[in-house]
Amino acid sequence: MTDLFKKVTDSQDVFKKLASHIPGFSGYIERQNRRAADKLMRETIADRFQEQWTRASELQTDMINNGMIAYVDDMERATIQMRTFIDKIRTASYGYSGLFDAVKINEDELAQLYAFDQGFFLAVEEIGRALDNVEASLNDEAGLPAAIRNLTTLARQSTEAFGRRSEVFTGSEG
Repeated sequence: MTDLFKKVTDSQDVFKKLASHIPGFSGYIERQNRRAADKLMRETIADRFQEQWTRASELQTDMINNGMIAYVDDMERATIQMRTFIDKIRTASYGYSGLFDAVKINEDELAQLYAFDQGFFLAVEEIGRALDNVEASLNDEAGLPAAIRNLTTLARQSTEAFGRRSEVFTGSEG
């Protein structure tokens, strides 16, 4: 995965590059770039989770079509957790604090937030593997409940981890 912060920095317009030589202004540009990178990363994560959510929904349809109605509700729990995560990450505030915001986010905190969010790329890969396992278990009803529980657990853990995202700049522990 390319460094999204570098991508944003490299695409600065000429004015921003020139203004970055003004004392104090470069820190402002740096924070703006980190905010843009934060937004871009979260949109990418949400898109990747959306792909997995779509796969999970298609598996639910396959279950219905194959008369495996007993497992559809369990799969729905997993898809609800995934949808909750997608909605939260898409609507979360960016790594940003306005001039008069109560919580100020400095450059180090933005970097920590960026690193925290990178962990979600690993989570979406785990969910993808869990969906592979559910799909493979469609022909093995003995293993299907455990595969679905694993998927649900991973999706719930992603949502819970996102809930701890704010600790990066509040310093609280959940």
